[in-house]
Amino acid sequence: MKIIVASLIVLVGFASTAQTIPNNAIGLRLGDSNGFGTEITYQRRLSEDNRLELDLGLRKGSRFNAWRATGMYQWVEPLFTERLNWFVGLGAGAGTFNFDNDFIGDRDNTLFVQAVGNAGVEYHFDFPLQIAADFRPEIGIINEVDDTLEYEFALSLRYTF
Repeated sequence: MKIIVASLIVLVGFASTAQTIPNNAIGLRLGDSNGFGTEITYQRRLSEDNRLELDLGLRKGSRFNAWRATGMYQWVEPLFTERLNWFVGLGAGAGTFNFDNDFIGDRDNTLFVQAVGNAGVEYHFDFPLQIAADFRPEIGIINEVDDTLEYEFALSLRYTF
């Protein structure tokens, strides 16, 4: 009987773990997969377990310049402790590629639109810092990246306030 009571207390403790989504977080998202290596990232809390994430990435390659803006709605849940969360999200991204004139292809400038997903884990420190690792599948909807499925893995560091 003592084991059952102790197990129930532990389960209730895990289920009632307080959520620690900060109201705002801003920082850098570092990752790549044929996509954007560094992005400025901002998160805004919408409710106890939902938030909006906005990312802006700029990239200069050997034969192109590009930018992309991505917006996602995310669901956040605690994972074992109040400081560790897991999250999933859905959203969209849009941007442009500007290719050099000697690039082999039909276009010098291309606008693109993508559908994106997101899943990951994050940890909130005692001081105002959040670290996160995430996975972002992206599928092209319009132009150069039509029907192209890409995967992006990234590490994010954000100042929370």
